[in-house]
Amino acid sequence: MEILSSRVLLRPADHDVTLAFYRDVLGLAIAREFPGGTVFFAGNGFVEVSGAREPGERTGVALWLQVRDLDAAAAELAAHVVREPRTEPWGLREMWLADPDGVRIVLVEVPPDHPIRRDVRHE
Repeated sequence: MEILSSRVLLRPADHDVTLAFYRDVLGLAIAREFPGGTVFFAGNGFVEVSGAREPGERTGVALWLQVRDLDAAAAELAAHVVREPRTEPWGLREMWLADPDGVRIVLVEVPPDHPIRRDVRHE
């Protein structure tokens, strides 16, 4: 399985407080914003604050790993899949895994026509 990019996802208990912390206290620059979420530059990686912690979730931290072929990853990691691949309302194909400590790992395939593939700096 080839990993193309990654980020740490934070699903906070209080979205506004967490967003303000990463933006105002740590001073991280914004890479992109979308309804319900903000992605920050963090050195060679990204930190995304979006959504909220789900009931029963031990931690609001997850890993976001972009893969070239989600179906191949699903076949390779079938024993660890906790949610099968599907296309989300925001247009990304996603599948969820869990590590031995229950940390969610979101494997993502970005379709060729998705806006995340566009360079919006010049629009």
